[in-house]
Amino acid sequence: MHKKFQELLHEYKREVFRSGHDHDDASDIASECVSVTKDILDEKFEYHFHKLPDANRMEMINMINNYVREAVLPPVVEKMVHRQIVQEKRIDALVHLMETLMEILSAPVK
Repeated sequence: MHKKFQELLHEYKREVFRSGHDHDDASDIASECVSVTKDILDEKFEYHFHKLPDANRMEMINMINNYVREAVLPPVVEKMVHRQIVQEKRIDALVHLMETLMEILSAPVK
């Protein structure tokens, strides 16, 4: 039984490592990240002013808004999405490990 648990734990560790370092999985994660990031950034976010700004301030606010949306936000969102997708893959591997362990523990003893 102990040997079987060691094998399952090793398989889990191998799966987690492979999902983070394997070239095919890494490219799949990257393409999924780009797709999700694009969907997030395509949504329209608006800021509502409490008081109407004057024209000069409005131009400056639009410049800042455009810079943030086009230069700062995409890499930040992509990094967050990448972390989320990697964590989801780890959780899936952990769920698979737990299901296998529960099947082994619930099997009748020979």
